[in-house]
Amino acid sequence: MPLLSLSLSFEFFPPQTPAGVEKLRTVRRRLAKLSPEYFSVTFGAGGSTRERTRNIVVEISDEGLPVAPHVSCIASTRANIKSMLDEYQAHGLRRLVALRGDLPSGMAEAGEFRFASELVEFIRAEYADAFHIEVGAYPEYHPQSRSALDDLLNFKRKVDAGADSAITQYFFNADAYFHFRDQCTALGVAIPIFPGIMPIGRFRQLARFSDACGAEIPRWIRRKLESYADDDASSKAFGLDVVTQLCERLLANEVPGLHFYTMNQADAACTICERLGLSAGA
Repeated sequence: MPLLSLSLSFEFFPPQTPAGVEKLRTVRRRLAKLSPEYFSVTFGAGGSTRERTRNIVVEISDEGLPVAPHVSCIASTRANIKSMLDEYQAHGLRRLVALRGDLPSGMAEAGEFRFASELVEFIRAEYADAFHIEVGAYPEYHPQSRSALDDLLNFKRKVDAGADSAITQYFFNADAYFHFRDQCTALGVAIPIFPGIMPIGRFRQLARFSDACGAEIPRWIRRKLESYADDDASSKAFGLDVVTQLCERLLANEVPGLHFYTMNQADAACTICERLGLSAGA
């Protein structure tokens, strides 16, 4: 596909400290040079980062940059969700990432929403087409899904409820994405499905995230990273090669764009985009 039509997006999490907030300003200034479709900002379990998410989202929007807040419905109410979306709408936001989210530790009840499809349906009922709604997709299947088919049908329910596009969990096996995309096409799902890209840094951190979210680290990648032990420079250099090659294969097979899980860092995403010929001096 022509690279000029490629959509880029970058995900942040809300920092916990003033120093982290200032660092994120520097990071997004660099990434903004790549003219992303939008930045997204995550939302903690049960709304645990609600105010920090809101503050970062509003700050990015006030800078004139496109931003899409994550909206998690688990352990929440319709009134809480509507209050949040009313505020986002008042700030001129037109894009959301609608997710079920994680139940806070120690909490047994899901609240008024059980599934992301119910959240999407609620947003459409309350706001019609005021928001472009992104949802999550899982090429290697959600770790809590009962079966591969059940997970696929759950994704279709989100689309049928009114989702406009989807972002996948990160993966390192392109065939998993292609197979998932083919299955969606067979079910009549026609929305764009953007592959999620995770730059590789420290192996222990990556392994911890991957175990939690069900993303597979192929054995050859895992063993290679393990062999570097605490040699972070070698791990990052190897990771840049692996992820760049993954992106090259995805782009050669007509993906609509790339969504980077930045971990509030700019270097890896900028380097990968430069290697892909997408750099604009970042």
